[in-house]
Amino acid sequence: MRLGLSGDMASACELLCAEDADSLEDSLEDVADAEFPDDSGESIAGFIEGESEYSPGCDYPDRFRSRLLDPFARAESIAWILKVHSYYRFCPLTAYLAVNYMDRFLSSHCLPRQQANEWALQLLAVTCLSLAAKMEETLVPSLLDLQVEEAKYIFRPRTILRMELLVLTALNWRLRSVTPFTFIDFFAYKVDPYGKYMKYLVSRAAQIILATIHDIDFLDHCPSSMAAAAIICAADETPALKFIDPAIASTWCIGLTEEGIRSCYQLMQQIAICSSSIQRRHPVVLSQIRVTTTVNLGSSPPSKRRKLSNGGG
Repeated sequence: MRLGLSGDMASACELLCAEDADSLEDSLEDVADAEFPDDSGESIAGFIEGESEYSPGCDYPDRFRSRLLDPFARAESIAWILKVHSYYRFCPLTAYLAVNYMDRFLSSHCLPRQQANEWALQLLAVTCLSLAAKMEETLVPSLLDLQVEEAKYIFRPRTILRMELLVLTALNWRLRSVTPFTFIDFFAYKVDPYGKYMKYLVSRAAQIILATIHDIDFLDHCPSSMAAAAIICAADETPALKFIDPAIASTWCIGLTEEGIRSCYQLMQQIAICSSSIQRRHPVVLSQIRVTTTVNLGSSPPSKRRKLSNGGG
């Protein structure tokens, strides 16, 4: 049984539609001019060989399936990350990295169990998005301004900064991760070596990847397989391109497997994906809760949590 944000296909559609297509195109504007030297395949193969080092542990997806971890709470956190990503027109990699950091942290650290669906997980999501934005964005909102789009809790900057140190330590300060975005330019070039449709292929593949990251079944797939499958899906929507199947895709580079690409491709085809996009919404102004707490994400919950007035620092 597959677990995700919800059982119906509309949820995956909503996640993709919340993405601003213009921002994706802007961030990928120079892709069509990409040129790959003859030894690019060796470099890509090296990334494939080491990509597992930047993924959560092998048992991580099963912990969601057995409900040791809450898949719905994770999906809600990812939905919030995508909303903020769309609002600020962050590049696609920023959103993916934020989720990657969150999953890698949860793979090795336990949140306070009785609070995991509330402020603790939201603090982790805000922290991971902050770190990802610092890695990829030229203009990074302040820690308070980052907490928009229906954030239930508002955390003080010093609380987020302490949490950033915990996450950085848990990830061994390895933030430059291998992701599907490491591969999609090269794979798009393999499909369209003359570059006529390359910009579209990369942009559409990025949309597909962001539309699927809430689904825990994709945690079973490595970044290179996700990138190849997304490029095939994008090529399927381009009648002028010749038919590409997982068997063909597996020949693009050493390390790719037909089975891995096919399984991921079939899973992507099961997700309902909208081709249109919704304009970015303005941040929702709610009566939000400001939280101050000692950042302690060990086995026991924090000893104290209190509400602060909106004038709090």
